Amino acid sequence: MASPSDNHKTESYFPLAGARQDGWSHEDRATATCFCGAVQLSFPTQGPGLVDTFICHCTDCRKITASMFASNFTVDDDYLIHERGRESLSSYSQSKTVGTGNTMTNFFCSTCGTLVYRVSTGFPGMSILRIGTIDDFNLHETKLKPRIEQFVKDRVGWLSAAEGVSQVHGNAYA
Repeated sequence: MASPSDNHKTESYFPLAGARQDGWSHEDRATATCFCGAVQLSFPTQGPGLVDTFICHCTDCRKITASMFASNFTVDDDYLIHERGRESLSSYSQSKTVGTGNTMTNFFCSTCGTLVYRVSTGFPGMSILRIGTIDDFNLHETKLKPRIEQFVKDRVGWLSAAEGVSQVHGNAYA
């Protein structure tokens, strides 16, 4: 299988990542899968179903991802399909630490613990998926490259701003 540098990001790239290797992408749709493969979603890779792409540095995203930021994309729920594993999802909701004050419901694979997506009371009818769950790694750098970087006031000092991405001090969607 070719690496991204070999195909210049124009062809699909599915590296060995996770337990199942049945992800796919076409011109306007692709899959996102949890680490063990029990949960798989398909989503649009362009509008109107693909709403936006963004990086979030809020303190809630740090904790929920166990990382320094989250890379996300928002999808209109009318275009999101649970290909498998909806029954394998567990959820956890809270608003105490969320910088926007909205209640966030987090949907995790109950087998491997992957945070597959979040739903916010501030964005009814939309789901916030994680770019890292996308099976075609070339989409990470092409169609789903983040457009906005929000809560940059909370970004760690050793991490630089994403190149070519709009920087927002707080919530970009307020």
